[in-house]
Amino acid sequence: MAKGYGPEFTRFFQPIVTALREKGGTGTTSEVIDRSIELLGISEAEQNVELDSGSSRVRNQAQWARLYMSRGGVLDKSSRGVWRLTELGATMNPATYDWRSMFRDVQRQFADERKKRTLGDDTPDDASDDLETPIDNYRVSVLHLLRSLPPGGFERLCQRLLRESGFEEVTVTGRSGDGGIDGIGILQVNPFVSFNVLFQCKRYSGSVTPSQIRDFRGAMMGRADKGLVITTGTFTVEAKREARRDGAPPIELVDGDDLVRLFENLEFGLLPRKTFDIDESFFRQFQE
Repeated sequence: MAKGYGPEFTRFFQPIVTALREKGGTGTTSEVIDRSIELLGISEAEQNVELDSGSSRVRNQAQWARLYMSRGGVLDKSSRGVWRLTELGATMNPATYDWRSMFRDVQRQFADERKKRTLGDDTPDDASDDLETPIDNYRVSVLHLLRSLPPGGFERLCQRLLRESGFEEVTVTGRSGDGGIDGIGILQVNPFVSFNVLFQCKRYSGSVTPSQIRDFRGAMMGRADKGLVITTGTFTVEAKREARRDGAPPIELVDGDDLVRLFENLEFGLLPRKTFDIDESFFRQFQE
């Protein structure tokens, strides 16, 4: 329990506001969560802790904090990939704001909604710290499917994904003892500029560590202009820092959330369907 008034995810309330203010009021999911982890001083070991679903416990907590802060009027209910402060979030003092009252108010919102319809286990209670991220079921299903593929199948899927994303001459090497390199492709930026890109496919639920990034960089030295690591899991903050370290060959990182987003944008293995959720706050203004 954090500060005696709610689950552990409430520790993210203040650093999320701080992180967004540092970035001018808006930020991507990855930027905000990474900076919040740094502000909280969360260790790499804790970043590696997983929930039963295989998702990162720490990043899951940050997503729950976002849900509560959106419901509480601190964050805008914007698109999934961008977090934005509301006027309240931009002007408040996060160190002295009454987070306890906001948390309780959102809990009451959930309770009111339960009276109108059955929510099952989707609504958290005060006593639980190990919460599953409130995301669309198909996203969870896609990641489960990817993690269940055989190694060769996942490599071929990544090969297809890279081709669909504009890479040319994508080849899966499939050789053991090659420093973790699974394939190579050419990214044609324009008619005059292209890059050789070595890629690695990590089909698991855990977090990629900085030592794994260093090992991959060592294997690609002298063989390509850039590196790419694709995982169905996540990257620790330290791994991301290592990937973009000054003076070292750059390595691009694609985690599980990025993978699903690519599948969505390309409609790759996903059939689009439009649906609607009820915005309870919109109708609440007319009930007075």
